[in-house]
Amino acid sequence: MLLVLGRRVLLSFVKRVIPQDPVLLSNPILQDFRTIKFRVIHSSTVFASATRQNTDTMPERRPFVRLPTDVYPVNYGLCLKPDLIDFTFEGKLEAIVKVNLATNQIVMNCADIDIITASFVPEGGEEINATGFNYQNEDEKVTLSFPSALQKGSGTLKIDFVGELNDKMKGFYRSKYATPTGEIRYAAVTQFEATDARRAFPCWDEPAIKATFDISLIVPKDRVALSNMNVIDRKPHPEDDSLLEVKFATTPIMSTYLVAFVIGEYDFVEGQSSDGVTVRVYTPTGKAEQGKFALEVAVKTLPFYNEYFNVPYPLPKIDLIAIADFAAGAMENWGLVTYRETALLIDPKNSCSSSRQWVALVVGHELAHQWFGNLVTMEWWTHLWLNEGFASWIEYLCVDHCFPDYDIWTQFVSADYTRALDLDALDNSHPIEVNVGHPSEVDEIFDAISYSKGASVIRMLHNYIGDKDFRKGMHSYLLKFQHKNAATEDLWDCLEQASGKPIALVMSSWTKQMGFPIIVVDQEQQGDDRILKISQKKFCASGPHNGEDCPNWMVPISICTGEDPGCTKLKVLLDSPETTITINNVSPDQWVKINPGTVGFYRIQYSSGMLESLLPGIRDLTLLPVDRLGLQNDLFSLSRAGMISTVEVLKLMEAFVNEPNYTVWSDLSCNLGVLSSLLSHTDFHEEIQEFIRDLFTPIGLKLGWECKQGEGEPPGAGGHLDALLRGLVLGKLGKAGHKPTLEEARRRFKDHVEGKQILSADLRSPVYLTVLKHGDSATLDTMLKLHKQADMQEEKNRIERVLGAISAPDLIQKVLTFALSEDVRPQDTVSVIGGVAGSSKHGRKAAWKFVKDNWEELHNRYQGGFLISRLIKLSVDGFAIDKMAAEVKSFFESHHAPAAERTVQQCCENILLNAAWLKRDADDIHQYLLKRKAPPV
Repeated sequence: MLLVLGRRVLLSFVKRVIPQDPVLLSNPILQDFRTIKFRVIHSSTVFASATRQNTDTMPERRPFVRLPTDVYPVNYGLCLKPDLIDFTFEGKLEAIVKVNLATNQIVMNCADIDIITASFVPEGGEEINATGFNYQNEDEKVTLSFPSALQKGSGTLKIDFVGELNDKMKGFYRSKYATPTGEIRYAAVTQFEATDARRAFPCWDEPAIKATFDISLIVPKDRVALSNMNVIDRKPHPEDDSLLEVKFATTPIMSTYLVAFVIGEYDFVEGQSSDGVTVRVYTPTGKAEQGKFALEVAVKTLPFYNEYFNVPYPLPKIDLIAIADFAAGAMENWGLVTYRETALLIDPKNSCSSSRQWVALVVGHELAHQWFGNLVTMEWWTHLWLNEGFASWIEYLCVDHCFPDYDIWTQFVSADYTRALDLDALDNSHPIEVNVGHPSEVDEIFDAISYSKGASVIRMLHNYIGDKDFRKGMHSYLLKFQHKNAATEDLWDCLEQASGKPIALVMSSWTKQMGFPIIVVDQEQQGDDRILKISQKKFCASGPHNGEDCPNWMVPISICTGEDPGCTKLKVLLDSPETTITINNVSPDQWVKINPGTVGFYRIQYSSGMLESLLPGIRDLTLLPVDRLGLQNDLFSLSRAGMISTVEVLKLMEAFVNEPNYTVWSDLSCNLGVLSSLLSHTDFHEEIQEFIRDLFTPIGLKLGWECKQGEGEPPGAGGHLDALLRGLVLGKLGKAGHKPTLEEARRRFKDHVEGKQILSADLRSPVYLTVLKHGDSATLDTMLKLHKQADMQEEKNRIERVLGAISAPDLIQKVLTFALSEDVRPQDTVSVIGGVAGSSKHGRKAAWKFVKDNWEELHNRYQGGFLISRLIKLSVDGFAIDKMAAEVKSFFESHHAPAAERTVQQCCENILLNAAWLKRDADDIHQYLLKRKAPPV
């Protein structure tokens, strides 16, 4: 699944629900929305603590027993009849089951469902009616009791039941939409991962209990009905000629969480992949045109994965469908992939470049799951990180294949790799692989660790093994375990056999312990050779780990030199705390760099001499873009940890004045946003704005306002990255109060509103942000009017994410009230509140107060899901006063949010880190900024 932040767990994980809008990089809190890539799961407790973690605050783990194995399903015959007016559904289940051990009861998963009747028919025997249904609501189970023992062998379990089409965006739920004439109607849709199939029908709702499914839906005849497989029969309902009974082909053997059905009103566009699979993209009525880009991506992607895995896609069709109310970014149901509208629909005239890129990544992510997750499924939720980490890595490989002009791997480093490093440096992080008992514990591990660190270590593994052996091992794994279940170790075994390298030994150090190392490097010249002294220790956001129990990692180390920055000169596996390496034939004037390509998952601390020799490579661009980014990001992280002065980073940032690369600027912008947010707690916030204006003005003047030929055109055309860069730079300058940018933004906004000259999609976010940041009540009213008039969800979301930029306290309150109104879809309220919290000091206080004042409503709306964690993080992460950490901790001790307990701990830790950073460096930063402005003597 894709989390919605960007990234991606009540609904089962968050698969990047928020596009990578470059303007969001101006907002240090909202930029985090980019990462959480997809998924939302279930309410929960927190897991085993890790190194240096405060175990006193960790709650008890819930006792949990998996379903008994004495009876298991072979085939589900399922018929559902939803009522789209009363929001209920009737169901009939006829499941062919196998009784392994004689028993007088059958235990299944069941939640929010009322069973009317149940019986068992042994093969060739008499029907036995169940005499009791015992619901264990907390464990979401039901025990069906029978008057005599069911004997070993096959039989049919029959259950009639009723349920509710809920409004919680999980299970079998209702999704509100408007017809082209404005009438409000509802679709019936599903979201089952991780543990919500049991809300649609009684079942064995565990990933390892696979079966085939024969699904029928009884639906109004004017509605579209879809499921995992193709339709094989459609006939009038015998009791009501306004209804149709739609029957679907038998599925392959599969897990319950991947079952899906949708009933609603949709148009579609259709294509066929080169290997003969029918691909359809379903859109809201009248918007079929907006499905063409996703169709183009899907039709290219299926053959790419077929070839990469060397295993054919096993179904005859695949549908991609846009759902109006959807908590995650997308969900990889086999053959019927569901998406938020903004993760699937592209309007050729009104969609920006970042949205196109976002859709390409999400489509690539979900289609990868059709093999990795659906064909081969994790045995239990403990191994779900591998599903998500792998899909979060290979989506980039796929997009790089489809759209090489996106420079997508450099963007990976900024969007996933650095975000994962930031979270994993906290004491309240967790290992990638955490033993999960009760499925409700899955929630909290679906974060940037599971998705982004997972993707980053797989990228490192792919680089360590090499593409040829990696593909060979993947093919072996998929063939060996197709239609079955596997654990992380099974993949390591296949890759080890393919490569001959100690994969399990190397990877266990990255997946089973939390954190990562900082690699400390010094050098010495001996004749024509360079001697490197390399050591590792655990990196912590509060400074290096100096305890006796310091963990070690098996670290693949690559080294390049100034002679050929793009070529790795030496590779070693660091398997001890320290080592010495000799590089032959390196002249004294050449620099040496560790981790070319920024592939290894670690920070680097160079000796002062080595760092000095690397810095000219930033200014003259001889270092590769990804390495310029990595060097700056490492130093920024070291400054936050108190290992170097923040002033040193500001000096380094000034060396980027000639930088042409979008992603390098994107990461720089992100870090300056963090610094700007930190310094909003001081009385010299304006000085850092001046620094930002000075840094971004040259690139802003170079880019200008007008698209060059090729920008803003469909992918494949040049200029994609320039379009992203222009939006980023203009938004940054506008927010920082650059007068020429502000004046031009106001002029263009006026023309846009009056219909004289409609803003291009790529300029809307920066212009909206700029005019709001320096606007008044009339500006806000105009923006809300544009929101109401917008026909496209992308445009509504674009406006929602920048509304918080407004400065006046009464208008901030108006935006917060708007966040909970009917005009904002439930899943989008969080980004409106987050936009307020991330835009100013006053906004941060107002947003936190609003969350506290409206906690009951917000918690009821998102209870147990990943969105509640996102809400908390966005609301409080930017504080930098010790007492705020205590206040946040205290509030959540009396207002329990089980699914967000780890998030609360991480937020409190971040607040304390911010406070320490401010105390340590504020005066030096102020003096440096003043000195920059002082006239030369």
